[in-house]
Amino acid sequence: MMEAMPRPRPPYLSHELTRHGRDVWYVRRNGRRIRLRSKYGTPEFEGEYRAALTGMPLRDDGPQERTLAWLIERYRETTAWAVLSYATRRQRENIFRHVIESAGKQPFARITEDTIRVGRERRASTPAQARNFLDAMRGLFHWALEAKHVRIDPTLGVKNPPRKKGPGFRMWTEDDMMAYERRWPLGTRQRVWLDVLAYTGLRRGDAVRLGKQHVRNGVASLKTEKSGFTVTVTLPVLPVLAATLAAGPIGDLTFVVGANGKPMSKEYFGNALREACDAAGVPGSAHGVRKIAAARAAQNGATVAQLKALFGWTSDAMAGLYTREADRVRLAREAVHTLQNDPATSIVAPLHEVRQLSEKDQ
Repeated sequence: MMEAMPRPRPPYLSHELTRHGRDVWYVRRNGRRIRLRSKYGTPEFEGEYRAALTGMPLRDDGPQERTLAWLIERYRETTAWAVLSYATRRQRENIFRHVIESAGKQPFARITEDTIRVGRERRASTPAQARNFLDAMRGLFHWALEAKHVRIDPTLGVKNPPRKKGPGFRMWTEDDMMAYERRWPLGTRQRVWLDVLAYTGLRRGDAVRLGKQHVRNGVASLKTEKSGFTVTVTLPVLPVLAATLAAGPIGDLTFVVGANGKPMSKEYFGNALREACDAAGVPGSAHGVRKIAAARAAQNGATVAQLKALFGWTSDAMAGLYTREADRVRLAREAVHTLQNDPATSIVAPLHEVRQLSEKDQ
């Protein structure tokens, strides 16, 4: 509650609850209503309140109606926004901040397909940012169309920029794993980082959230967050990981901790892991560990369905990639003996017979 401000409620301060359950506070005085943006009970809230009373509000009463900034603010109050994962909302908030700075005062009815395309091209040098921009604007206008704020979704005809071709993040090798383990033995937080990633297959953003509270009877259950959808993965804690966690150090809420014993953001964790990799002479990344975890599982016989359950994938595409590669390796191992011209071990025809057949073809 609000300890900094006196009780009963200060004069002119009113409270409303939106239909989506959000608390909204206003100062109403002389017929004017000023919305307070800071969290109730904080010093910032008290500062806004007192400034509003003097007629010098720190912030205005919100964006003008029917502007793009107004539309974005309404979107943030909807279920369509609330169901997005925390990571997705944070990513889109950053995008919307830049959109509001450049075009927030523009009527959203004037946003056309060309407008969206220009925004995409402005980010063309970084295709990932361009795709994220399109995803954010598509979410906004898909809701706006459904809510009848617009008659046409201006994002419908705008295509994603082409993806750069390449292998993506480098997958760790078994030599990388051994080198890292030699540099960071059991009992170091850096070893905990690696083993949490390697023996759960979690993404970096989920690995930093995993903790004791997610484990029951030796089984970890965690809602993963990626690209706007949420999937729950259920993972028995393997003995190798249990031994690492027992050796520690781990935190009260998360297994992955920093030097101060506290949880880390996924960004900070990524940087810290890279430093640990550098110290071990390993050119690795968190996603590279996830890749070797998937490759190990596939090579040990995991099916597409099992890989999807382990790694939280919702389509067969990524799981199929690993199983196909594992099948190629297995089949090559099984068939390599056929390269020998040894009747005792090979089904390959003798060389003179091959030559005779070749001459007949000619």
